[in-house]
Amino acid sequence: MTEDDLVASLTRQVKEEVIENYLLERRLIDLQIEHLNMQADETRRHAWMVERRLARLSFLMIHSDMQSRLREMLGIGAGFWNACLDVIFTRQVPLIRVRALTQKRKFRKLLLESYSRLHYWMKKYKQYYEDLASERSAVNRNIDSFQKNFDLLSILNFLRNLDMQGIEKKKILGDNFTAKEMAELDNNLYIRPISMEILNVPAPLDIPALDSIRGKLSNLAEEIFQRYGEEVKKILK
Repeated sequence: MTEDDLVASLTRQVKEEVIENYLLERRLIDLQIEHLNMQADETRRHAWMVERRLARLSFLMIHSDMQSRLREMLGIGAGFWNACLDVIFTRQVPLIRVRALTQKRKFRKLLLESYSRLHYWMKKYKQYYEDLASERSAVNRNIDSFQKNFDLLSILNFLRNLDMQGIEKKKILGDNFTAKEMAELDNNLYIRPISMEILNVPAPLDIPALDSIRGKLSNLAEEIFQRYGEEVKKILK
């Protein structure tokens, strides 16, 4: 073996070691992203639980004009939570049992308790959302640090200079490369930062506590009863 061959061999070994380190660190990042996606799944599950409480409250509005009043009262804009107002309520949450001397008072208590439970679950969901956002920021910092620690251009050039038979033997990045995949190495190696939009979790609503909105809700309940009393009585049966 000539001196040039020896240098070339050592250079190749060093580059292969760099790639092995890259793959190890990449696997750790992939595991973090996998855990983040699992956390997002759990967060979406809690968003669904809030959705059911919002759908129940919307159901008590009886009519679309009252739903619009509720939307305005709670400051619900376009998006996920606004769509929840149109979800058909199918009683997938615990029943609310209230007692009162009259149907009107009973309905008012039902509406207030429904809102109270919505607020409780929204507050709980907000904590899950904030925990997820914090974890996402940590993962993105790790992704940024990871990509700064490796010279991806050198890795790309090294991989492209390998013959296909050598790539098949080494199974670099876990899979055999096809010609098309070789052309897409840039995308395969680059890890994009993760956004909350990608995780597909809605931001929580900042709705007021019951005590600060009790009067408005009570007036709304009375107006609903006056305008749609027969429908309300069917609900209360």
